[in-house]
Amino acid sequence: MDKKEEEQFHVFYKVPSGDGPYVRAKHAQLIMKDPEGSIIWFVKAINEGDRVDSALKDMAVVMKQLDRSEEAIEAIKSFRYLCSKQAQESLDNVLLDLFKKCGKVEEQIRLLKQKLRQIYEGKLFNGRPIKIARSHGKKIQVTITQETARVLGNLGWAYMQKGKFMAAEVVYKKAQMIYSDSNKACNLAQCLIKQARYDEARYILEDVWRGKYLGSDDTKTKNRVKELLLELDSKQPPPFLQNIPGLDLDDDFVNGLDHLINEWARPKSRRLPIFEEISTFRDQLAC
Repeated sequence: MDKKEEEQFHVFYKVPSGDGPYVRAKHAQLIMKDPEGSIIWFVKAINEGDRVDSALKDMAVVMKQLDRSEEAIEAIKSFRYLCSKQAQESLDNVLLDLFKKCGKVEEQIRLLKQKLRQIYEGKLFNGRPIKIARSHGKKIQVTITQETARVLGNLGWAYMQKGKFMAAEVVYKKAQMIYSDSNKACNLAQCLIKQARYDEARYILEDVWRGKYLGSDDTKTKNRVKELLLELDSKQPPPFLQNIPGLDLDDDFVNGLDHLINEWARPKSRRLPIFEEISTFRDQLAC
């Protein structure tokens, strides 16, 4: 790489100048498109103490892209003690993505609860109320309130994966009280559907459809609301049946319904009642 290309590389990819292992790792990853080769250089950077915070996080991301998420988890657990205090939060976020990728739901729940404890103790964001984060390549401000709602939302989703819908409902309601949005509203509605609380779920979905939540106008959100309403319609009885006693299908109702069906199914004579009476009278005469 000549001097001009090197300058463009550092500016475009926001990589520090130099010829150390971390810079070589980023070059292999971004310019040479050699992820396996970049991992070798990332390891070397970690071992030599060259921008360890960035090297460990970037290596874990590359491993995830290569479907080596289990290795990435072990790498973070093994080397995070070499990283600064400021890097620990970012590493936790990478770990959460890796746990999700590997289906490690219990690990997600433990880590999310730990993050909530850090928020409560004022340790997240290094004690500051706002942090600068990146979203789609742009710098954005994230408040501690937004982060708390995000963590609660992720915890609710993890509980849903475990089938703990009552726990998920409680968490989602807390998250919506702090910072509401359409995604968490849809997830809350889904929790209620799973608990057969259809009217409550429909009320929330209708609010999303009317645009009462942040993000309600997003196309993906609209499509999800449609899907959930279809699921709701397939499970909820029509309005004219909802108030019939016994529709909760308890044992007495089921037994009564079986008895009624058996009565309907019993063979009956095709003759009219008057002929039944004549036939009976004729039998008596024959005696």
